[in-house]
Amino acid sequence: MLNNIGPAGFIIIAVVVLVLFGRGKVSALMGEVGKGITSFKKGLKDGSDEIEKASDDEGTKTVRDITPENDKDKV
Repeated sequence: MLNNIGPAGFIIIAVVVLVLFGRGKVSALMGEVGKGITSFKKGLKDGSDEIEKASDDEGTKTVRDITPENDKDKV
């Protein structure tokens, strides 16, 4: 669908959007989109940092065998 729209088509769409909503609304909308993208990237970074921290914490834990004595020789 968007393959048929050339550069001139995008310019016409941008002009129509500016006429309908005005420069102030469009710039406010773009500011909110920018904040959303920044927040999304920060969330991704925080999530990956949390996963790395959890995997580092698991690496330092010691493993303890809690199998009952009479069941150890069955394995």
